[in-house]
Amino acid sequence: MTIIPDRAITHKPLKEEIFEALHREIIAGKFSPGDWLRQDVIAGQMGVSMTPVREALDLLVAAGLVERVAYRGVRVREMSEGDIAEAYGLRLLLEAEIAREAAHNITPIQLKALTEMVDQMRTLTTLEDLASVRQLSRSFHGAIAEASGNKLLIRLYAIVANAFPDWLLYEALFRKPELLVESMNANHREHEEIVESLRARDGKAAIKSSIEHVLESGKWLKEHLHIPAALLREKEEPLLVLVEKNNR
Repeated sequence: MTIIPDRAITHKPLKEEIFEALHREIIAGKFSPGDWLRQDVIAGQMGVSMTPVREALDLLVAAGLVERVAYRGVRVREMSEGDIAEAYGLRLLLEAEIAREAAHNITPIQLKALTEMVDQMRTLTTLEDLASVRQLSRSFHGAIAEASGNKLLIRLYAIVANAFPDWLLYEALFRKPELLVESMNANHREHEEIVESLRARDGKAAIKSSIEHVLESGKWLKEHLHIPAALLREKEEPLLVLVEKNNR
């Protein structure tokens, strides 16, 4: 099996080229959860030394797609239904609090950066663009966390974002490409709504748009990853009760 496509190395650092190539392969479903990524095989196929491959694998670990197993190597992450539901529930809670704080603390420069990310994502419309879309989306949500100004919240969000299996949702689009246009358009609309609520410094609207965005991910978890609806609902209900009280 060919691990990465035969493509020319560009002006980017080798570790980033290898990271991006492997990132595309993983979310395209070329690897299954639990598959091992062997440094020597990757290095041989790309014609590079082991060092940039090891650095690229470190980047994949940081991005949450793979995990390093002591004395064995690096493999694509495996997550149980419970693991996925836990990460989903925590992301709902943190996105709500981040949105509330960011609505009050975001700066004009941060708003401009978010708008530019949304504009850039809008130009990415093909299956080949999905790896770039995923990375931009993670940067978008990470930037909102930074805009909250809450250092502990920022650190917690980084941990939860790495635990949340968003790459599996993108991988689902490779299996059902007919959903691509509708999914991408909905994603862009949701991101725009979040930015507009932050621009208006409307905490309640920011919470609402952020939660609705994550709830859409929950629908994908249920429909395409077959996570039991009861598991997801158990994580959703406490937050939805709090939001309803907040809106009264």
